[in-house]
Amino acid sequence: MKKVLITGSLGLVGSEAVDFFRDKGWEVIGIDNNGRSEFFGVNKSSGYIDMDIRDEIRINSLFQTYKFDAIIHTAAQPSHDYSKDHALEDFDINARGTLILLEATRKYCPDATFVFCSTDKVYGGNMKKEVLREDDKRLTPQEFWEFDESLSIDRAIHSPFGCSKAAADLYVQEYGYYFGMKTVCFRLGCITGRRHKGAELHGFLAYLVKCIKEGKTYKIFGFEGKQVRDQIHSYDLVNAMWHFIQNPKVAAVYNMGGGRERSVSILEAIEMIEEETGKKANTDFAEGRKGDRDWDIHDVSKFRKDYPEFEYEYSLKDIIKDLCQ
Repeated sequence: MKKVLITGSLGLVGSEAVDFFRDKGWEVIGIDNNGRSEFFGVNKSSGYIDMDIRDEIRINSLFQTYKFDAIIHTAAQPSHDYSKDHALEDFDINARGTLILLEATRKYCPDATFVFCSTDKVYGGNMKKEVLREDDKRLTPQEFWEFDESLSIDRAIHSPFGCSKAAADLYVQEYGYYFGMKTVCFRLGCITGRRHKGAELHGFLAYLVKCIKEGKTYKIFGFEGKQVRDQIHSYDLVNAMWHFIQNPKVAAVYNMGGGRERSVSILEAIEMIEEETGKKANTDFAEGRKGDRDWDIHDVSKFRKDYPEFEYEYSLKDIIKDLCQ
């Protein structure tokens, strides 16, 4: 039986990966430090190994105990807003924690495939500079475009979170290039699904649904709610990971999101959720946040070319319905 280590196994992507790989007949070892119980204000969970990725001694012991065929690294400090006041903690988790896992993989199971949940925030504000047309419910460029992996990570504001994830991203690539390990960075945007807890500082679509269902006021930061993001369901992301693990490459980098078909503005999302739930949204507006983007849609053509059998299971409408259940 093949073995996979899943870090952050209680989170949105981690818990999806646990179920997915068990269904595929793999032995799943999940580790988590339950940090989201405080971040999201939810009860602590069970059914996992209580372990922090920063604990080098315990991580090495774990790798000595199991010979992993794959590592799916989803554990992270996920918030821009939190990172600005906790930069050292943010770096320790996102950069040093990733490096500890890479070293353990290199020493104890160098043939394993290492899958890293990176972020499109490694690009910072370095998006294509173009005047956007303001429509009724969204901003739209004069010529529709998505950003690809050729975008520079230099010369742009990132936030401390973007910096720590960029450091981890480069280390994951380097362990591929330098040591010949099978590594991949999935540079992710908005991941969502029913498993997402959602908080004001993280997970806009899940938190928006929560606010509308519970009658809470949803605060819109900047752009009058017309900023656009593409959405990918956690199942589709894990399915992409599965396809990579079946035919891994060395030091691969892929943008991964929902693409233009699953792109939505906040105002459009509000309308869809109101229709699905039969409830009206209460909104308020606030100043935009540093490093935030007005247009963020992933070009996923590189991954789909390399893995043509991959198909999305969830449309945007499916995602909204899943969140509203």
